[in-house]
Amino acid sequence: MRTRTKLLIAYSVLLAASHLARGFQSDTGPGTEHQRIVTLREIRRGAETGKDITLAYRDYPVPGREDAPALVLLHGSPGNSNQLNGLIEQFREKARLLVPDLPGFGGSTRKIADYSVEAHARYLAQWLDGLGLEEAHLLGFSMGGGVAIAHGALAPERTASLILVGSIGVQELELLGDFTLNHAVHSVQLAGLWLLQEGLPHFGLLDNTMLNVSYARNFYDTDQRPLRGHLASFDAPALIVHGQTDFLVPISAAKEHHRLLPQSEIVVLEDGHFSVFTNPETLQRPVLDFLRRVERRDAVTRETATPERLANSEKVFDWETHGRPRPIAILPMSILLALSTLASEDLTCIGAGILASRGVIPFAAAAAACFVGIFFGDFALYLAGRAFGRGALRRRPFRWLLTENDVERSAHFFHRYGPSLILTTRFIPGARLPTYFSAGILGTGFWRFSGWFLLAAALWTPLLVGAAFLLGGRLLTWFEGYERFTLLALLIVVGLLLLLPKAVLPLFNQSGRRLLLSRWRRATRWEFWPMWAIYPPVLVYILWLGFRHRKPTLFTAVNPSIPAGGLALESKSEILRGFGDTESEIARFVLIPEQSSPSEKIAGVEDFMRTRNLAFPIVLKPDVGERGQGVLIARDRNQCENYLQRCPHDVIAQEYVSGEEFGVFYYRYPEEETGKIFSITDKRLIGVRGDGRRTLEELILEDERAVCMAPFFLNQFAAQLDSVPAHSEEVPLTELGTHCRGALFLDGWEVWTPDLERAIDALSKRFEGFYFGRYDLRVSSREELQRGMGFKVLELNGVTSEATHIYAPGTSLRRAHATLRKQWQIAFDIAHQNVIKGAKPYSIRETWRLFQQFRRTEKFET
Repeated sequence: MRTRTKLLIAYSVLLAASHLARGFQSDTGPGTEHQRIVTLREIRRGAETGKDITLAYRDYPVPGREDAPALVLLHGSPGNSNQLNGLIEQFREKARLLVPDLPGFGGSTRKIADYSVEAHARYLAQWLDGLGLEEAHLLGFSMGGGVAIAHGALAPERTASLILVGSIGVQELELLGDFTLNHAVHSVQLAGLWLLQEGLPHFGLLDNTMLNVSYARNFYDTDQRPLRGHLASFDAPALIVHGQTDFLVPISAAKEHHRLLPQSEIVVLEDGHFSVFTNPETLQRPVLDFLRRVERRDAVTRETATPERLANSEKVFDWETHGRPRPIAILPMSILLALSTLASEDLTCIGAGILASRGVIPFAAAAAACFVGIFFGDFALYLAGRAFGRGALRRRPFRWLLTENDVERSAHFFHRYGPSLILTTRFIPGARLPTYFSAGILGTGFWRFSGWFLLAAALWTPLLVGAAFLLGGRLLTWFEGYERFTLLALLIVVGLLLLLPKAVLPLFNQSGRRLLLSRWRRATRWEFWPMWAIYPPVLVYILWLGFRHRKPTLFTAVNPSIPAGGLALESKSEILRGFGDTESEIARFVLIPEQSSPSEKIAGVEDFMRTRNLAFPIVLKPDVGERGQGVLIARDRNQCENYLQRCPHDVIAQEYVSGEEFGVFYYRYPEEETGKIFSITDKRLIGVRGDGRRTLEELILEDERAVCMAPFFLNQFAAQLDSVPAHSEEVPLTELGTHCRGALFLDGWEVWTPDLERAIDALSKRFEGFYFGRYDLRVSSREELQRGMGFKVLELNGVTSEATHIYAPGTSLRRAHATLRKQWQIAFDIAHQNVIKGAKPYSIRETWRLFQQFRRTEKFET
């Protein structure tokens, strides 16, 4: 654990250093030689944000020809203008070339608000405005073609012509053919690249790679659905150049663009998608010929297109007539579908069915790819839960929310109803992740989970893919509505089901009503609230005292003879030894070292009992502990031996002292001769009395005090709840004077006497260096205590001890806070006087280390 913690800290430091270094780096990427820089206004969703960005571009005028046509070359994604260098060489003597790095890429501003083609079209319009160009020809490659199309719709009067090379366009023929499905794929891509770029300490190296967040955002932010309308309304001449074997943008897309642009010309190359890199010379002749005809006004426009082309362009798109693509290679498409399930399993299944219905991929391959993706993706959730482990539920913050019994009940529930849950959640979007992850955490058997999960996936996957195959896009529309409302309806039903047994059904029987009363009292009586709900105002006051004394940790000097004044991890045995040989007032004890063997431990306890002439019961407790954790009153040798074998700490074996228990809070200023009692708590160990009729559970729930701690007592006595105590039989529910374990705390100031104060003061002075803390003691009678006689000290707590009379029922929280503030003010004043006398408080660093050590210390419960 320590090694993992160190590695985690080292990685976190390295990652923080990487982010810091990236913060000092330029917001623009590496540019290209001869680039110029222009400032533009940032765009988000079609509107200006008020911020400025920069755009880097190259300008290649034609020497001696100021009237040369302007040709803007728009690169694809991923990439920058360098991918068009081959085209620059082909065209630079024939037209004025303007070659930008689109924002987000190359030498332009890297981080922008909107990477979509629509935003890039607006940047393009701003830039051309700044150049003073009345019109320009736009050549867009791949994603750059989408920018050109969007600019043609935004500023048609400025767009002399469109030249689309391997260009994206209509949504139906892009990737999976549907915006929702494609968006899901792009979201997975974006999430993966973002995690790499932000989660790896790369110091800026990944920011300048081609496959980075800017590229992923470009696709994620772009909605291609409007491009169909843009193409259908563009009037100027257009040229489409496309590779016959283009595997990224299918040739069917180019043909559909050609149909929507009745004035367009189409050139099909015996090439793939990347002809602009590999064979730029093949584009020279068709592009230059087209430009010459446009400049001479000989090129066809929408207005001069043939009636047949115009009529065909106005037809509604359908797959059979206009768009049936050639089948894509099964393996790449299967891999793509499998990966898409990581974003949305159900949408991918629907998309796969639609693709199969269009002939893009065989039905069997589509269903198999979805099944494989679903299996590995969801099985990874189960394995992640197994890796997370039930042990993590016992750590903060989970242990604040879940008890060990909660975890056990959940595990039992999963063991019993797991198959039904796995099958049911396969049909409920949004419910699978928590179900499968929980199955792993709760330790559901590997083969048991695998079998039922395979059955669920095998039923659901072909069913959904088949439905999409038969119904097509109609299923996608229905499913979006189903997905939108099903989880909400499920949550409402689950909420009602949870409310029914917890708040409604209990009203119909006495036991349920008393448990609701128990819950109400714990919620409305602050004495039962957790520390984090009570202490914030006190902590603020402690910080203020530290600021006033110019030493936040001054209080650790309140008891110089106790490490950190008794803040944490102090040894109970060392504190009790500080009183010297005073067995008449200190409960006798012996320390059993943790490193001793089991036989040595039990022998040590038996020797202690023999030499002190003690008999069972005997008290066993960790030498370092708080709030009664790990304390056991052992009534025989077997209980004693079992405790010593299980406890991973040094153990105190202490004589059992019967009688009434009190908490006496004492303090003394170092400059004064005598000390004072600050608080006395009367600790009542509660119980119930049998009547020969009611069970122990009924007696607990009917008792007005016991009902407040009903969950604790019902768990503590789970094996005896059905027993019926005899008439007048006393059944003790608590044996320890600890509030969180059921003891009733009352204000015991009525037992204060001068004799008691003198006795406590005299005892305290025997412990040199002790000035502030609370004694937990027992006495045969309160009359004896008032005389200052007959008491035995069980423990002494230091600076973090409380004046526990504040937990008496009826004490207001305001009054409790006032008492705690007074207590801490005294602690700081005593510590201040001790520092003047030479005591040294812990530093902030030492206090933090102590706190960290306390957090790592394993808590032991009996």
